[in-house]
Amino acid sequence: MKINGRNFTIGADPEFFVKKFGKLMSAHGLVPGSKEVPFAVPKGAVQVDGMALEFNIDPADDYLAFEDNMSSVMDSIIKMVPGYEIYVEPVADFGLAYIQSQPDEAKALGCSPDFNAYTKMANPAPNADTPFRTASGHVHIGWTNGPVDIENESHLEACRALTKALDLYLGVPSLVWDRDDRRRSLYGAAGAFRPKPYGMEYRVLSNKWITAPHLRRLVYQNTIAAIQATFSDEGVGEKSILDLTARQIINKEANWENNVYAAIEYFGVKSPKAHKEEMVKDEEARREPLSKISPEWHGAPFENIEAALMHGEF
Repeated sequence: MKINGRNFTIGADPEFFVKKFGKLMSAHGLVPGSKEVPFAVPKGAVQVDGMALEFNIDPADDYLAFEDNMSSVMDSIIKMVPGYEIYVEPVADFGLAYIQSQPDEAKALGCSPDFNAYTKMANPAPNADTPFRTASGHVHIGWTNGPVDIENESHLEACRALTKALDLYLGVPSLVWDRDDRRRSLYGAAGAFRPKPYGMEYRVLSNKWITAPHLRRLVYQNTIAAIQATFSDEGVGEKSILDLTARQIINKEANWENNVYAAIEYFGVKSPKAHKEEMVKDEEARREPLSKISPEWHGAPFENIEAALMHGEF
């Protein structure tokens, strides 16, 4: 998609856990692929990430391609783990003893550091000595004309500006469907990003958005809105509502809960409800559902998201 003369693509690399007979199990060794050498599948790749499974999709330049890539790779990875249940939650309580029984490569947390768009500093390394593990749903945005130096200050400044906009357009509305705090104590505080030679990785979101079609739509479309706000002639600053910035809302400071809805409404950020209503209209026009994702993804976590959204206007 071309915005203000630049071509943008959007990808993602979500993580999730597995269960067997209702019990959480380490995914170590379940599928081929690693962070260094992911295993290619149609429209993306899969890999093991510690005790979780991870997949990534080919970058997409429109929403239909994004959804198609997500559907294809999600179906591929579920077929690679027969006999296991998919568990899409931000936190998996394995217990410290079970975690410590794992191989070193399964126990390790994180890889290269990520950064805070507000402080311009590296975020602290997470504590691996916890009885739980976390899963994220990072969003990747590409816009460079060939690889760039990730330490280039101009590139870093563009990444920081876009991250601040994504905090408003993605991070704030994500609190509607994801109230978990434990993952955010390790990963995903406001402003978390990693510069990439092709653009950047936004690291605030958990994995909760991947199982609900309208939340996948929100992630793509609201990312586009953040890009438009950032790379327009006016740009986007650290916007505030009722003296609270998006950063303070995501980090749950002061009266953050009321300000989630105030920020969504005041700044015209499309909410989960708005995306769901638009998606229903689009599907009625097509006379067939867009999502082709296997029903195995639509277990308890999907129902919990739906139930949570039905209780609010957003």
